[in-house]
Amino acid sequence: MEEKKHIHGRRPASKRSTLSYYKNDRSTGPVADQKIVDKKEDAFGNAINKAIGVTSPESTSTAPQSAQTNRPAQHHNRGASSHGPRTSRPAGDGAQKSGAPRQRKTMRAGGHGNDKPKNANYTHTSKRRAGSTLDIPKVEEGVLRIIPLGGVEQVGQNMTAIEYGDDIIIVDAGIQFAEVDHPGVDYIIPNTKYLEDRVEKIRGLFITHGHLDHIGALPYIIEKIGNPQIYSRQFGAVMIAKRHEEFPHLPKINMNIVGAEDVIKSGVFTIKTFAISHTIPDSMGLIIQTPVGEIAFIEDVRVDNVDGIPTEEEVQQYKRFAGKEMLMLTMDSTSIEKRGFSLSEQVIVKNIIEIIKNVPGRIIIASFASQVERIVAIIDAAESFGKKVVIEGRSMKSNVEISKQLGILKSKSIIGVEEMHNYPPNKILMLATGSQGEEFAALARMANKTHRQVTLQVSDTILLSSSVIPGNDRDIDKLKDNLYRSGAKIITYRDSDVHASGHGNREELRWIHQQINYRFFMPVHGNHYMLAQHAEMSQTLGTSKDNLVIPDNGSIVEIYDGGKKIRVRKEKAPSDLVTVDGFNIGDTQEFVIRDRKMLAEDGMFVVIATIDNATGRLKKSPDLISRGFVYLKENQDLLKDTRMIIKRSLETSMKGGLNAASLEYAKSTLGDAVSKFLFQKTAKRPLVIPVILSV
Repeated sequence: MEEKKHIHGRRPASKRSTLSYYKNDRSTGPVADQKIVDKKEDAFGNAINKAIGVTSPESTSTAPQSAQTNRPAQHHNRGASSHGPRTSRPAGDGAQKSGAPRQRKTMRAGGHGNDKPKNANYTHTSKRRAGSTLDIPKVEEGVLRIIPLGGVEQVGQNMTAIEYGDDIIIVDAGIQFAEVDHPGVDYIIPNTKYLEDRVEKIRGLFITHGHLDHIGALPYIIEKIGNPQIYSRQFGAVMIAKRHEEFPHLPKINMNIVGAEDVIKSGVFTIKTFAISHTIPDSMGLIIQTPVGEIAFIEDVRVDNVDGIPTEEEVQQYKRFAGKEMLMLTMDSTSIEKRGFSLSEQVIVKNIIEIIKNVPGRIIIASFASQVERIVAIIDAAESFGKKVVIEGRSMKSNVEISKQLGILKSKSIIGVEEMHNYPPNKILMLATGSQGEEFAALARMANKTHRQVTLQVSDTILLSSSVIPGNDRDIDKLKDNLYRSGAKIITYRDSDVHASGHGNREELRWIHQQINYRFFMPVHGNHYMLAQHAEMSQTLGTSKDNLVIPDNGSIVEIYDGGKKIRVRKEKAPSDLVTVDGFNIGDTQEFVIRDRKMLAEDGMFVVIATIDNATGRLKKSPDLISRGFVYLKENQDLLKDTRMIIKRSLETSMKGGLNAASLEYAKSTLGDAVSKFLFQKTAKRPLVIPVILSV
């Protein structure tokens, strides 16, 4: 029988630290693999523009600084609304300032390929650009509204709003780490405009676990949504509190620590928590009781198993659904493409421990810092073998410290890197970040011989307890090249079973489906093709295609007619891209990102033309500056022809005389003419910056 505790909006007392409320209540929980990729900010173009006081013709926006725009969606494959170009305000115009320093990034989870399943004719929303803002009607009486605000067009950025009447609850608030498509951007966060317009209705925010793709957006959105009551299990609460410390300008968060079997009343909703398996302690699923039925909300999840047979603990955990009909199931889709069951974490840990036991010299293990349970098991094993443990890497140190603070880790064998040389190599185990080849991570610095305290030896064994995140292949190959140059022995997941994901494979997800009797299914957490494949699997288990919804970010899903029917409205909640770009938080305009891409791919070309104030004619030959485009000394013919194009363009555009309007027109036409000409001659599109000086 489930233990039930009722929590009614309690919060820590104002004079006590949030951390003092954390209980020693260890659980087996889940968490997605955290990944971070180190990228350099490419703001060179913006710096140039600011310095010379102009923008390129391509980047000159005449659109109004509008509010967020919505993306109309298909409604049961009928009546798709037209859509127009995306408009957004420039990042930096009224953008929030963050008190936290800009952080380097390491690669996020995701990138599972571009394969897409065949059309299964489900109720779904179409991927499209935002058009004009549509008025979103108030939720009708007796209608349950569910809005994924992130996490259903990508891996990361997870956030879902559930609304009934005058009450809204939110599940998770995560970031997505920017990729090559967003140069210079630190993070992408959910668009919360829908919630900001209804902030008085928000009753609570529920956090399923402590990974950044589920908690990382909190500092950037918490004030915008009214600083609501936050409900999280112990480990996630500590992670949130530590991250919150990096933003001293923010108000104190309203944190409520919940257990694995709690019941929370939040507005019209009653939420029951239950433990699920992942890679981080205290992961939980939610059973959300609404006036029209119960939703089983399961984010990152796997099924502990032995050779494809779920453990007894897993069986018992899901018995809570026996004999019940859930209104809806939502569930993680990340590893739907992987067949069968994943390897048990117990098997992974057992294999790693065997390696630790048998290596003759020093062993260095690189893993995701988010693999907390694995890290704790490794440290415990090292202590049992009489080894000292060195922790290298900020995120690894932080998670180990949290584990010690909460009593999950009790080892006394951890020493500082400066103490390592006091012990023989065979008595040292090092845990390090950098398994994805991140440029400045601990392992990369060791491999590059730039680490101040650690020099790799022939006698070392280096174990990469992680898989290759798609897109990181080249970085990891470079890392392994440098590691092998040291002469050390390298072990990867390809050589031995030393890593398993925190996201369940297809058969694990299928097994969970079979434990839960549900009417409607909405897959979450993944790219569109992952969600579509997950919906296909649900259909094979007997779910009608009319009861399947594959959402986009901002899709407004409604359950109506007493919980018997489901629909996707043609209107959408604002879902434009919201970025964290340095200290700017906002919907960075597309032209900014485009200019950065152009700079990265084809460089820049600056034209400085000096014209006579009286005649409007060139006073001298234009100055040309190339950065990352062509080497000027070797392209004299191109420069000569370009100067002719510049002369003709200015003569044509300045015929009406010199004034402010003609000057702006001249800049625009000059930029267009030079861009067109350079592309014809080189097949490259550099960022062209025209500068016209009148003397």
